[in-house]
Parts: sequence; C-alpha cells; structure tokens
Amino acid sequence: SKKQAEKAVHQKKEQSKTKCRKARRRHINLVAEFNHRQRKNIWLETHIWHAKRFHMVKKWGYCLGNSPTEKSYRACYRAMTKHCFLQDLSYYRCLELKGKENELLKQLARICSIDTGLTFQEACFLSGRFEGSLNLYRADRYPEDMLGPVTFIWKPRDGSENRQLWIWVHPALKQDILKELKAIFQCSEPEEICITESVTTSIKEEKQVEVVTSLGNKRKKEDKEGEKAVPVKKIIGDGTRDPFQSYSWISQTTGIAISDRSMEILRYRLIGPLSHSVLTDTLKAASVQTV
Repeated sequence: SKKQAEKAVHQKKEQSKTKCRKARRRHINLVAEFNHRQRKNIWLETHIWHAKRFHMVKKWGYCLGNSPTEKSYRACYRAMTKHCFLQDLSYYRCLELKGKENELLKQLARICSIDTGLTFQEACFLSGRFEGSLNLYRADRYPEDMLGPVTFIWKPRDGSENRQLWIWVHPALKQDILKELKAIFQCSEPEEICITESVTTSIKEEKQVEVVTSLGNKRKKEDKEGEKAVPVKKIIGDGTRDPFQSYSWISQTTGIAISDRSMEILRYRLIGPLSHSVLTDTLKAASVQTV
C-alpha cells in the first residue's frame, strides 16, 4: 500500500508538469475564489493592480494599498503636476437617501448648520451640478457632538418632487452617521432583505465546488439531490453582501428610504491638469431617446 501511495503521488506530479504554471494555478471559478479570499476584508475593484505594486494594509474592513513597493514618488508627483493621477476612493461608504425634497431638507437641517458653511439646501448643490462638503452633528446638538465630515451630491431634478441624495462618509464614521440618519427620518423597518437574489454562478459559488482529478480528467463533485437551497451572497463589485443583512430601510411616516450603496457606486479621484482631457477621451455621452 505504501508503494501504491508513492506511485500515486509520483503520477500526480507528472500530470501537473504537463501543464504550464498559469494553467495549474487557474481557479475553476475566479469570482468564487475572490469572494472566498475576502471573507474578512473587502477588496476594491483595483485590488489586484495594487497588490502587485503596493504594500497592502487592512483597515476599516478593507484591504488597501498603503505605499508603493518601488520608488515611484517622483513619477506620482510628475503625474499630479503635469499629467493625470488617479486614486481609488471606493472604500468611502455611500449612503443613498430617497424621498420628497422638502422632507429631506427639513430633517437634514437638524444635523448641520449654516454657521459652518454651505449646507444641503444651497441652490448650487440642489441642482446637482456641484458636490458639497460639510460637517455633520447629532440632531439639534450643534456645535456639540460632531459626527464627522462628509461629501454629498444631489441627483439632478427630473420634474418630480421626489429627490435622490448620495452622502459619502469615511468607513470609520459610517455606523454613527447611518444610525443618526435612520433616527431623524424614522427609518426602522428594512425595505428588503436580499435573500432571493439570483446570481449567475448559483449556489455552487457559495459552496466552493470541489474539483477532483483522476487520470487527467476533471469532473465536478455533484450536489446532493433534494438538498435545501442556501441563500446566495449578492456580488457587489469584487465583494459580497450578506443575504441576511438589511441594507435598505424605509420610514412609514416620512416615506424616506435610506440605502447603503457601498461598493455599488464606485468613486475615483483624478488629480492633474489633464484630468478633464482623460475624462472626455474615456467617457462618451449616451444618446437620449425621447418617446
């Protein structure tokens, strides 16, 4: 039996050598592999690019590039001053508010102050043309109990009284600010829990389908028939969302809905004199069809 075991190991090594290194390391399902690797720390969509060039750190539930492995500081400075430099800020959490404009402004006025600068109700921000920034406080507690700085942008008007507002917060501040927003808008009931969302890879992605090799032929280990289906995690960016965790809340009294759109709406910052040229060359305006 010992000889047979050694023979099997030798045959396995011989079979592995027949394929190139890239083929031997290729995972059967890359999305499932990525989700498996980031169970504790979420990856940004630019993670692999950064992981090859940066020292990575684990902060605020993310795996982020901290400092470059090469001496590229001069190149970065040159890009910022003469060309275009891009930063991935997708680790900032995005909170979405939807509802009647008057109701939104009425309650948002309680957590900020005009003494600190322009607020949510400024005309240039309400139009959706500009992004604003301000400090948030606990409701009716200004100038005490500051929650932290945020940036925000309104979706342009479409003729309806219902508006959409995106608030970007640092991940370290997200829980406190989300709790305060849910309190002032009385959003306590989950709007939906993502249990029945279907993913193309189905339940096999969650179970990490095993692959066995026998004499050079691959075959998948089949699932047991009649086995109870398990809710599949919704894929957001390169991360996953817990199917049992609520990410959207609604108020029965005010009609305001709050949603956590983190990793669904990405955020990039372009710095440098050629930033506008890069955007115009990259993005193309969609043709608007009127019925």
